[in-house]
Amino acid sequence: MSNSPNKIKEFGIESAKSIGFALLLFLGLHTYVAEARYVKSGSMLPTLEIQDRLMVDKLSYHFRNPERGEIIFFNPPEVLEKQNFHEMLVKRLIGLPGDKVEVKDGLVYVNDRPLVEKYIAEIPRYEFSAVVPPNSYLVLGDNRNDSYDSHAWGFVPRDRIVGRAAFRYYPFNRLGDPSH
Repeated sequence: MSNSPNKIKEFGIESAKSIGFALLLFLGLHTYVAEARYVKSGSMLPTLEIQDRLMVDKLSYHFRNPERGEIIFFNPPEVLEKQNFHEMLVKRLIGLPGDKVEVKDGLVYVNDRPLVEKYIAEIPRYEFSAVVPPNSYLVLGDNRNDSYDSHAWGFVPRDRIVGRAAFRYYPFNRLGDPSH
């Protein structure tokens, strides 16, 4: 019986170590590798619907730059923080650093070439023109006419990009790559 308190103590210590390791592993994965997110607005309709659940790949952009057409999650730029936007946003990446982006006559042009956009809700009913500065990106919602995005507030600095939408895991009937 004198051995029983020691076994209980050892079991408690081993359990605490296991729980601590699992917690550190979870926090490390969540911080640096992947994070689950859900869509809160209709700015990405029809591609992403309100309440869609997505896995955000936070690791890829440590090894490569974001690419045109990807759906990205980013922290609000300073201009949006001043407007009390504090939660992560989701939009489609359209303009890379140095690109000339124009929206005119219902089309988006990048470096004077029209984008083929099968994913948008409807053609844009606004005009816009800008050159994307270094270390910045231009993002637009797929719901072009009902999206508060780069055409309204400017560019996303590279250091504000958290990751790309890698996988839609809910609803189950729409599982897969959300970029299409």
